Amino acid sequence: MAPTLPPWIWQGHRINLQRGGDPANPIKVLLIHGFGASIGHWRHTLPSLAAQADVIAIDLLGFGASDKPRSRLADEPIQPGSVRYCFDLWARQVADAAISLFGFGETTGSEGPPLQPAIPPELHLIGNSIGGMVALTAARLLVQEGLPPQQVILIDCAQRTLDDKRAAELPGLERISRPLLKQLVRRRWVIAPLFRLLAQPGFIRRVLQKAYPSGAHLDEELIALLHRPSTDPGATESFRGFVNLFSDYLAPELLVHLAVPVRLLWGADDPWEDPKEARRWAETFPCIQELQVLSGLGHCPQDEGPERVNPILLQWIGRSQNQTAQQETG
Repeated sequence: MAPTLPPWIWQGHRINLQRGGDPANPIKVLLIHGFGASIGHWRHTLPSLAAQADVIAIDLLGFGASDKPRSRLADEPIQPGSVRYCFDLWARQVADAAISLFGFGETTGSEGPPLQPAIPPELHLIGNSIGGMVALTAARLLVQEGLPPQQVILIDCAQRTLDDKRAAELPGLERISRPLLKQLVRRRWVIAPLFRLLAQPGFIRRVLQKAYPSGAHLDEELIALLHRPSTDPGATESFRGFVNLFSDYLAPELLVHLAVPVRLLWGADDPWEDPKEARRWAETFPCIQELQVLSGLGHCPQDEGPERVNPILLQWIGRSQNQTAQQETG
């Protein structure tokens, strides 16, 4: 794995990063982890992609080794140092990382105009689970700012079945108990013991056994990289912020307006994000260029089956480059 970089300071917060590949390479890849994960979840991905691109894996604010400030829910008063954990927050972080760390959107070097026209960096956003939602939101933001990424790759993107906009799809008992649940998870006295229970290594292992149906790469390193951040000060706060995201973006709301190419990669045995929904997205939204569903893999195929996933990602990055070249010469 590439060495961890010194913390990047973003909006006063320390953000943890890993980088691999040649920084001079105009092909830029930003890897965005899912809920409860970190840059370590790309342990089998970053080294492979670094052979073809300049790659950064980023810990979202509140996760991994990045800072974990106090949470503020949408209807709570602003307090110094608090943040509202949401997709807009993380998308701004990702967009700023692409601009600041990759120089995305720049056409000249820092020493003045180059002798030859600079090759503008081309940005590929890759997100797993909730990281897919962050990638889509960041792509939307960058497009609005005149800096569209080359493509977005979604790996088992979160479908967010507990969002208020999908409440009618829930079973009757879950709909009835929903108001009480929403009130309880606001309370820190409820969240703190709940988080301590869920963050135990034994519980993490049981969740991973569902997420990794083949059992491949479900090792002590994986359990440790998921457990360690839960011991940091503030980990309970970021958990509180996340579990209260009952009204935020859904993927179809973003896909319907997105002109940037999107590619989908899915584990056929994902226990939480049904590949049938991914197929519906692929049939519905013109921005989606490809969908590959991998048999025997679950929610995190990039870690469970990297020997199958990495060649696809490398092919997609290369294919996107070839399409650009054809458009420029066509």
